Amino acid sequence: MPLMGSLYIGSSGLQNSQNALNTTAHNLSNIDTKGYTRQQVQLSDKRYTTLSIDINSVNNKQTGLGVTYSRAKQVRDFFLDKTYRRESGRSMFYEVSTEVLEQVESQLGEMNGESFQASIEDFYTSVQELSKNPASSVNQGLLVQKAVEFVERSTAVYAGLSSYQDNLNVQIKNNIDKINDYGKKILSLNDSIRAIEAGKIEHANDLRDTRNKILDELAELADISFAEDIYGSVSVQIEGVDFVKGGSCYEIMIDIDPNTDFYTPFWPQNAKFWVADDGSRKYSIEGAEVFNLKREISSDLSTDIGGLKAMLLARGDHRADYTDIQGDYDSISQSVLMNIQAEFDQLVHGVATKINSILAEASGVKQGSFIPDGETESSEVQFCNVDPDGYLRRADGSPMQLFTKIVTDGYRKVTGTVTYQDAEGNDRTETGEFWIYNEEDPKEPESLYSVKNLQISQEILQEPGSLGFRLPDGSEDIVTAEKLKNAFSEEAYTLNPNVKKKASFVDYYTDMVSQVANSGSVYRSIYLNQESTVESTESAREQVIGVSSDEELSNMIKFQNAYNASSRYINVISEMLEHIISTLGR
Repeated sequence: MPLMGSLYIGSSGLQNSQNALNTTAHNLSNIDTKGYTRQQVQLSDKRYTTLSIDINSVNNKQTGLGVTYSRAKQVRDFFLDKTYRRESGRSMFYEVSTEVLEQVESQLGEMNGESFQASIEDFYTSVQELSKNPASSVNQGLLVQKAVEFVERSTAVYAGLSSYQDNLNVQIKNNIDKINDYGKKILSLNDSIRAIEAGKIEHANDLRDTRNKILDELAELADISFAEDIYGSVSVQIEGVDFVKGGSCYEIMIDIDPNTDFYTPFWPQNAKFWVADDGSRKYSIEGAEVFNLKREISSDLSTDIGGLKAMLLARGDHRADYTDIQGDYDSISQSVLMNIQAEFDQLVHGVATKINSILAEASGVKQGSFIPDGETESSEVQFCNVDPDGYLRRADGSPMQLFTKIVTDGYRKVTGTVTYQDAEGNDRTETGEFWIYNEEDPKEPESLYSVKNLQISQEILQEPGSLGFRLPDGSEDIVTAEKLKNAFSEEAYTLNPNVKKKASFVDYYTDMVSQVANSGSVYRSIYLNQESTVESTESAREQVIGVSSDEELSNMIKFQNAYNASSRYINVISEMLEHIISTLGR
């Protein structure tokens, strides 16, 4: 091979050894940089010079011109990246769920000494004291006082749960904004990476590291899938829907519930819309929601991925009450907060209506068929005659209630005809004015004996002695007081349709707290196991992408020696050329 041509080999060795040393130094300088991927230099052959062509030979006579720098590639494993992101998203789902259950337990007062259990027990104690001496004004006053505390504490607990719903709602909004911001950054990085790598000379590895870090963080918030095209651009899907694709980022929009101000993320490209009078677009998001929260949460179905989804599930879509348990319970069963709200409200509703029904029975309220004047159709109602002098009656003759609704009345006065059976089982018919019990209607929240619509009767509050518990003949009403006491020990209540165990009022609350604690323990156990999975996956990924100081120092010595060898090679060629020229010149 000509000596002048040999210089190409030496110079290429110098250049590429220097590039390799620069890459090694770059790796070492970023050894503690989070998200950095170690780089390796790839070399390829330079073109060959053909010296002669011989058709009878296997190969022509050629001489090489050395090697050239091809690229500094990132060392990554696509499958480890995919596994890590999926498992980190699942870990975040259970982390959020665990935190929510801990907050719920705190709201119930079990962690800070303000247990709601004490309110129930104190109320029960006051009823027990009343049963010993029903006519005692002291016992009656104690009953009213503990009833007030029960309602106030119930309202505080429910308000705390609702406040935490609002807190989660704010976090949901922030995370949606964060996801959209991530999408814009990925789109911008795609453009920058394509521009840099278009010439096939330089590779935007640091920008790729930034993009991979964003994908890692995005995977914690939602279930994503991703792919890179031949031009270096990454496309991203969230929950199977395009989020970043080509030159577009399909941002997630937010629908705001007018009743609760709850945020629901949806895809505008999948939603129906119309133009309002003010020129703005109005959307119908049905079927366009980002997350399908009606699907069963299961690792087998991969529906337990993403912190944002966990927040949406935990928050629910409305303020739940006892009617949600009696109605479509499946619609709230997967929401931690709505489930607890409904079960808690069911307890308060049960206490209020049970005590009111016992007082109503003592005041003469019966069950019968009622036909209003001027109508022909009857309906089953609870009623009593108008009797201002009746036992446990108000001044207007209506039955006395300890728990009343804030917005609507418990009874309404009407005129008509009632048909009922008397104590002996004989049919009786009466016509005149009656007090009819206003039945609760799930479609009308103001008609419910719910935490949000409950108070102690203002008349009883002002004059606890108005309860009396003294029969018209002057004797104490031991029977009613005993019924009130037995109401608290009667095991007739279940937490929800999926629970078969019946409990008393006191045990009901204990079971509810135990349910929260057990669920929290299960979620925490899953979260800890998931964390171990994430850590092992991350460790395996770090072995691929992480920088090893020992390995890089070994490479540095290797490339330094290669550089020195190339330098000595050039010196030898130079000396040979000098010798030939000086010899020929004589």
